[in-house]
Formats: sequence, structure tokens, C-alpha cells
Amino acid sequence: MKLKTIFSNLPLRSILFVFAGLILGWLIFHKPQGESGNNVRTVQENHHTIWTCAMHPQIRMDDPGQCPICGMDLIPLEQQIADINPDAIVMTEDALKLAEVQTTIVRTERPVKKLRLYGKVQADERLIQTQAAHFPGRIEKLLVSFTGEEVRKGQLIAQIYSPALITAQEELLLAVKMEEVQPLIYNAAKEKLRQWKLTENQISDIENSGAVKEIFDIYATASGTVTRRIVNTGDYVSQGSPLFEIADLSNVWVLFDAYESDLPWIRKGDKITFTLQAEPGSEYSGNVLFIDPVISQKTRVARVRIELANPGNNLKPEMFVTGTLEAGLSTYGNSLIIPGSAVLWTGKRSVVWQKLTGTEEPSFVMKEVTLGPALSDGYIVTEGIKEGDEIVTNGVFSVDAAAQLSGKPSMMNLPGDMTPARSRDSLVNYSSSNNLLHSSFHVSGNCEMCKDRIEKAASAVPGVSDASWDIETNEMELNYDKSRTDLLSIQSSIAAVGHDTELVRADDSVYNALPECCLYRK
Repeated sequence: MKLKTIFSNLPLRSILFVFAGLILGWLIFHKPQGESGNNVRTVQENHHTIWTCAMHPQIRMDDPGQCPICGMDLIPLEQQIADINPDAIVMTEDALKLAEVQTTIVRTERPVKKLRLYGKVQADERLIQTQAAHFPGRIEKLLVSFTGEEVRKGQLIAQIYSPALITAQEELLLAVKMEEVQPLIYNAAKEKLRQWKLTENQISDIENSGAVKEIFDIYATASGTVTRRIVNTGDYVSQGSPLFEIADLSNVWVLFDAYESDLPWIRKGDKITFTLQAEPGSEYSGNVLFIDPVISQKTRVARVRIELANPGNNLKPEMFVTGTLEAGLSTYGNSLIIPGSAVLWTGKRSVVWQKLTGTEEPSFVMKEVTLGPALSDGYIVTEGIKEGDEIVTNGVFSVDAAAQLSGKPSMMNLPGDMTPARSRDSLVNYSSSNNLLHSSFHVSGNCEMCKDRIEKAASAVPGVSDASWDIETNEMELNYDKSRTDLLSIQSSIAAVGHDTELVRADDSVYNALPECCLYRK
């Protein structure tokens, strides 16, 4: 009766049901306090620790292990709290050390372009004279018989038998007898001998002796070195025929070959310092006095001339020289200059990697730059970065590769051309989709002069970004834009300066005009 009375009371029955529900819920969901604490701690630890690779920071793993790309042990990642550029690539300090990444602060400097020029020593054309025969006859004796012999002005160099001169002597002897009656005839006979370069002493000897000489002496009309012997004993010569070529080598010319790409930076008065293969360690210098106004049709170069005194005859004609000219680019004034190793090329565009400031870990973002003239070890930058920016100058490809694998902007994945991230296999030939191709082929050559000539000929082709020729293997390595040029055009440009390639043979006349050290055909 009491239970019926309790359950018949509605308020009291509701209270009992609520209390029973609370007890049942506690029994179902309650767990020991120690077990609950362990689960919460495990969840928090798994959520906090993320594992990455020092060389491939794009790898993110929840558990420790090995990198799926390089196999290195994964390391804990310290989460970057700072908000950085979403296009930036973040690398750990360990990754930078392993990749040998180095950076440089961009500075404003006076641009100087260093040109490397090759040339030869030549005799001064203004000091070259030809020793000629002033009357016809037969060479009876040569007293200067070999090239390179030194002669002095007035020195006896040859003897000639001349029937015409014998007749002229007879005319003089007859005129002597009529000198008082016909002085004009006498003077005319003497003048004829003077025109044949006989000296007054020789003419007086003929008059005094009264006898006709059959053999006459030839005396040198200039001092210098015999650079060419044209006649031999017994040769017949006519009036005006050259016998010897004599050069005064007390002053010489040094003629350098300048390619079309070099000419804009060369001015009269520029100083060229050069060395000789015959005198290692010695340096000579001179100022540019003349620049050839015409480019050779065969070699595609113009001659640049300096003049030097040569008192010790150390500078001998046909010696090979290697010169250096530092040309200041006055049209640019002070400019931003970056090392060549900092630049990556992709088709028509050039990019660098800039280090961001204010980040806890090293972070880099790609910047597209506009380049001015190329210097000896760098480039002038006209747009894209500013003074004080810090850019990567060593390990650039490592930074760019990390960006490629992360799907971030890179030289192969520029902003505006972004596509989903690619696997490593798909990146191998990805450069071809941006028209940038790499190629290697054989080019014949021998020496440093060949290397300079070959690389300049290849780089002069529009679309070729860089070219390097190896002297030991004769292999050319280059990158070029396939939308602007092709291998046949590049190899044709190289063959045009005298070097055979796999596809094109150089013209024989161009090849034969190369310096002797560059002649590679057997």
C-alpha cells in the first residue's frame, strides 16, 4: 500500500526517475581516472609532434621513421608560429648546412665588365720597308741569305750583273768627254745613274777609272730585321722587283680579336693587360689606339690594336697573347649587381631566391628579376629586387628543388603557371613544357682560345641561356629555348667561326684562318 501510495504521487515519481537516470549514466560512462589521463596525454602528444626530413622539409609524418625520398631518419618538426608568405619555402638549419646554402646581401656597385681577349704580336706596318732592285739584272751574290737576319742602313746586301747598267756607264763615259761642249748630256747621264740609286761615290769611281763595271753592289736602304727573303742567287729581277722585306721591330703592334658582343664595351684609350706564353708570370700593358671599323667576314671578329716599344726584342711577331680589359659601364652608373651563381633561367625569365626576414626558421621566396648586361662574374639587375635584400648565391638549385617538390613557385613552376604538385618522376622532363631544353654534343677544338670562341658563338644565338665547352672531352653543354632556336642553328653558328660539330662542318677557308694552336683537323 505504501509503494502504491508513493508511485501514485506524480511529483514524487518524477523525482525518483531523474535520480535513477543519473545513477545509470554514471555507471555506463565512468572510467578509472588513471586510464582517462593516459588517453588524453597520448592524443595531445600525437597532435603536437610532427616528423619531417632535414633535406626534404615538405615531408610531414605523424610518426617517426625514414624519409620516403632519401631514406634519412625523420626529425621532430618545431612548428612555425609566425605567419609567413604562403609562397615561401621553409628549410631547417640542418637542411641549409647539408645543402651548403649561402646568401649574400645585394649592394650597389660600379659595374665593371672584364673582357678576355686573345691575339698576336705583329710588326708595325708603318715600319716595314721593301728592299727593291732599282735596275734590272741577275743576282750574282746575296750577302743577306736568310730570314731573321739583322741589317743596317747602308750595309752591302747583294750584287747584281746588269746589262742595262753597263750601257748607262758607257753613256756616262762618253758624256764625260763632251762635258765642256755638252754639259746637259753629261748631267743627264749622271742623273740616270742617280735614279737607279747609285751613290755619288759609285758614280765618281766610274768617271775616275774610265772603266765599265759589270757587277754592282746593292746597299740596304733601311735598318731592321729581314722578315721575308724573296730572291735567290741567280734570279733575274726587273727594275722595282722586291728583294727583301725589312721590318723595324723596335716598336710592335699587338692585335686582339674582339667578337661582336665585345665591341660595345671597348673604347679607344682603354687599358689592356696581357701575358705571353713564352714568359709566364710577366705582364705587359698598353692602351687601345685603334679599333677595326670592319668585321671580318670569315672569322666574325674585329681587330683591336695597341702599340708598344720593344727595346729588348722580347715581343716577337706571331707570338700568341692573352689579354684582359676591364671596361667600366658608364651608361649604367652605380647599379645593383648580383653574382651569376644566384640566377636561374627559365625560358625568357630569370629568377633569384630571396631570404625573408622576421621568420623563426630560414624561409625563402622566389623573385623574378630583369637583368642588364652580363659582367665577368655577375649581372646588373634593373628590376625585381632592391639594395639590402638577401639572396641565395650558393645552393640555389637545392632551394628551388625543395620548392618544386612542395608545389610552391619555382623556376619550373612560376606564379601564374601553377599546376598541382608533381612527383619526382614527372619533374624530370618538366623543363620541356616551358620550352627550356638541355643538350650536349661534340665540338672539335684544342685550346683556351677555342673554348672562348666556341662558347661565344653558341651564346650569341638568341634563345641560348648558357653554354659551356669542355677542352678535355670536347663536349658542349647548353640550355636553350626551343621556341626561339634549335640545335641546327646553334651548331651552324659554332661552325661559322671555324669549329666542326656533329651536324655541321666548318668552311675550309674559315678553319684555315684560325690560329695554329686552334687547328684540330689531322
